[in-house]
Amino acid sequence: MTAPVPAHVPLVVATRGDLAELVHIGSIAVVDSAGKLVAGLGDPTAFNFTRSALKPLQALPFVADGGMSRFGFTSHELALMCASHSGEAIHVATVQRMLDRIGLAEPDLQCGCHPPTYYVHTGTQAPPAAHWNQLHHNCSGKHSGFLAWCRLHDAPTRSYLDPDAPLQRRVRDVVRGYAGNAEPPMGIDGCSAPNFALPLAGLAAAFCDLATGKTPEYAALAYAMTRHPDLVSGTARSDLALMQAGRGDWVTKIGADGVQAIGVRSKGIGIAIRVADGNTRALLAATVEVLQLLALLGDAAATPLAKYARPRITNYRGTVVGRVEPLFTLPRVTL
Repeated sequence: MTAPVPAHVPLVVATRGDLAELVHIGSIAVVDSAGKLVAGLGDPTAFNFTRSALKPLQALPFVADGGMSRFGFTSHELALMCASHSGEAIHVATVQRMLDRIGLAEPDLQCGCHPPTYYVHTGTQAPPAAHWNQLHHNCSGKHSGFLAWCRLHDAPTRSYLDPDAPLQRRVRDVVRGYAGNAEPPMGIDGCSAPNFALPLAGLAAAFCDLATGKTPEYAALAYAMTRHPDLVSGTARSDLALMQAGRGDWVTKIGADGVQAIGVRSKGIGIAIRVADGNTRALLAATVEVLQLLALLGDAAATPLAKYARPRITNYRGTVVGRVEPLFTLPRVTL
């Protein structure tokens, strides 16, 4: 059975010469602290998979149950639980420390293995004889947090990814609260963990709650992410640039295949953006445009977000052949 297709609208165009070559459709939701939609485009109530933007909510049960003090974790470890990290030395060392403190090891992870994304994001080559393991997976911090919750509750660790495992049921309960108390659609993420879909407005509401510290647990998550954006992402990464530009006011998390969530503490709002074809270049151009239209960002060229704002398209000789341009406006709202 084919699920309903969200009523997305054109958000970003990539030109070649003077002609629109690629048109990226999507939706945007901006909500206030009461969960009210104050601005939106496309289909902000349609369900979209949250992918890695879900990670703070996946870490919430561990924090709520006292896991931080039980294992002596600090904001560094908590940031890694919320991370899609780049597999840099600091990321790997922090994940290893988490596993050491809960008495488990790299083989206990079930996220799989891929080369560190550091090399993709920095445009560098991996050493020819390099060897990678699951610690280098961008979700290894999240999985270590899952295992820590199991150790905290003496729950089986081998089945921690089972959708009916106690932890995953807890996560589903948290997500349900942002889905209008409906049963959120579930799928399996790239790291083998259950992932849930939310209306964009629900994802935006979750990040508003994070940014504004709805509870002490949400505040701890937001503090860890904004204090250590280099751990949440990595060198030359967009979440690092966003949180640097926000100067501690914005808590952000990108998700694979075209999802970006942002909470803005000072304004008491949450933002969620979805580019339906998963194009990251278009997603980040749309994200910067939303921030500017909401008067949250001045001249992007003077910030770490410069490379994402209306970027030029160049060929292999460095010749400018086109641009990436947002197509949308947002209704004026008082924030």
